[in-house]
Amino acid sequence: MEFDMNQIPQTSNSNGKIEASESQNSEVHSENSAVQSVEPENVDSNTLAAVLQFLQKHNLKGTAEILKKEARLKEDQLRDAQALQVDSEATNLLSSYKSEGDPNAYEKAYLSYRRFVESSLDVYKHELSLVLYPLFVHMYLEMIYNQHESEAAKFMERFSTDQEDYYQEDLKKVSFITKKEHMKGSDLMENFKSSQFTVRMSRDTYSVLKRFLQDKNQSIVMNVIQEHLYVDMYEGVPRNKAQVESTAGAMEGEANRQVNKTKIYYGLLKEPDIQLPVVEEEEDGEPGEGGEKPKKKKPKKDPLLNKKAKSDPNAPPASRLPLPDLRDIDKVEKVRALREASKRVALGPDNLPSICFYTMLNCAETVTCVEFCEDSSLLAVGFSDSILKVWSLVPQKLRAMKPAEQLADIDKEAEDVLVRMMDDKTGETMKVLYGHCGPVYAASFSHDRTLLLSSSEDATIRLWSLQTWTCLVVYKGHIYPVWDVRFSPHGYYFSSVGHDRTARLWATDHHQPLRIFAGHYSDVDVVQFHPNSNYVATGSSDRSVRLWDCVNGNCVRLMTGHKGTVSALCFSTDGRFLASGGADQKVLLWDLAHGHLLADLPGHTMTISSLAFSRDGTVFATSSLDGSIQLWDFFRMTDESSLEDVNISGHNPDLLKRSNAIESLRLARYPTKATPVMSLHFTRRNLLLAAGMFEG
Repeated sequence: MEFDMNQIPQTSNSNGKIEASESQNSEVHSENSAVQSVEPENVDSNTLAAVLQFLQKHNLKGTAEILKKEARLKEDQLRDAQALQVDSEATNLLSSYKSEGDPNAYEKAYLSYRRFVESSLDVYKHELSLVLYPLFVHMYLEMIYNQHESEAAKFMERFSTDQEDYYQEDLKKVSFITKKEHMKGSDLMENFKSSQFTVRMSRDTYSVLKRFLQDKNQSIVMNVIQEHLYVDMYEGVPRNKAQVESTAGAMEGEANRQVNKTKIYYGLLKEPDIQLPVVEEEEDGEPGEGGEKPKKKKPKKDPLLNKKAKSDPNAPPASRLPLPDLRDIDKVEKVRALREASKRVALGPDNLPSICFYTMLNCAETVTCVEFCEDSSLLAVGFSDSILKVWSLVPQKLRAMKPAEQLADIDKEAEDVLVRMMDDKTGETMKVLYGHCGPVYAASFSHDRTLLLSSSEDATIRLWSLQTWTCLVVYKGHIYPVWDVRFSPHGYYFSSVGHDRTARLWATDHHQPLRIFAGHYSDVDVVQFHPNSNYVATGSSDRSVRLWDCVNGNCVRLMTGHKGTVSALCFSTDGRFLASGGADQKVLLWDLAHGHLLADLPGHTMTISSLAFSRDGTVFATSSLDGSIQLWDFFRMTDESSLEDVNISGHNPDLLKRSNAIESLRLARYPTKATPVMSLHFTRRNLLLAAGMFEG
């Protein structure tokens, strides 16, 4: 099955915007066009090197040779000039740090601004303090660029401890830049050059800041703010300390509100009408009884299929993203899922879910990932020795397909042809898949359980058949380890993320990615598909969460608030909410309609490993490497009336009220003895499955 995705460009730039990936076929009417005589004393060698570089880039060899002859440049002069030219781009980008000022003036300027923040009114103090960290970093880099190394080292040593705890890891990397030469080619410098640090403040706070800069003639502070900061100003009351801290912490500062104003379709797609052969049953009365003719049979209607699917006003148009057509086997599976859902247990504060825990023994140091399939019948586990194991969690064993010679004898028109294809002699409770040459970091089942994806340190993604138990495709696109991979809920598409700071959208029948989502400033560690398959959420080591549009490749939501690497993501069953967990032991809940933070759920003492919503959307489960599972009342957390109160101006006024009553939202906490919980999954009947490796 192949969909035409060519109408959408293939790559994106660092701001998440898509650029057309068409090759530039520049027409050159006359390569040997007349070149005016160039006097070497009138034109410097750097300019000539730049022109020659341009000509060589566009394969204009003849013109380049003519220019060399006319310029009468020697080879060694040209080589030196081209080497300088290569460095010029980085130099131009760093030139904003150039200053002739006294190195001791930086310390005075920083102390002056810090005293100003401390002496400001409490109502402005918290927003003004957001400038301290970027001001400190850029002052340090400016001193390094202007070769005041010893003063910069003292400046770093004296004031680095003043910064927030969550910035200390970044500051450690900054402190390694001790010479001007270190600034070129540094990953950290690439981040500072490609973006401005975003600081959100009210108009009143900004007026106070502006008055200070003008009255005190703070030229150093003013230059840093103008060159390296983006002030996202809003109308309204300045935020208090809790509100400021709730969204601070990301590498790029706070989320720019303009990014979160894009309309998104967070609703679910309308379920297709499923038409299956009906089961017939006879009416009362025996055939031929009393000399009468037997009565006609009437079709037995399935009440589950008669329910008309409601259309969600927030759902994307059905034609927005090409999705595969439902096969007969998919329709049968949907009916099976509906029947199981009809037996679902209704959960709530008075009816908590049962938990079934799968413990792996003798593998505490080697298990790298755990994944349940959608219908809870299969479990995949990745290991650090590059193997992948799949277990059956139901009585049916895992069977392989018969050889081709035996398949030729099977009646293809038979109703149970899929059963006949499988070889009972090969049945096992566990299968092992070999192929990767590095630790397996993630696994994901397709919705029909016939395919399995895995990603590894070897920078590849493998697609495995769960019918032949062999590798079908090796996808090569990432150039560094691939941390996570996830199948779309509708199949066909999948997404991957890795150490190269990108997320990629793939289709199973394309060996190259359809989209490259670029915008994060560090490793992208986790990815999750939206239930309607139109969006992909990513969590990164830059401590931010982003939502990407699969159709146009744009970043449509940027959410900041984590103080550590984002390690887990999960969408609510209705598609409106996104939960994220991180190495900062926090679980944050976001409203995708506006990109606002709704709740901060504390309680875990180690990295959050997995998140799961119950099938009816009433209970929310979180797990951590601390070996505990917590259950939360999600229905109360997202009460309709409170969502209407959310202020779109610039902050989250409702978050504080929730934090005061957070304990009442926690329904239960279940600790294990010595088993970090690695994965959570609700079955179709709302039984909670969990898995982890015993470390005793």
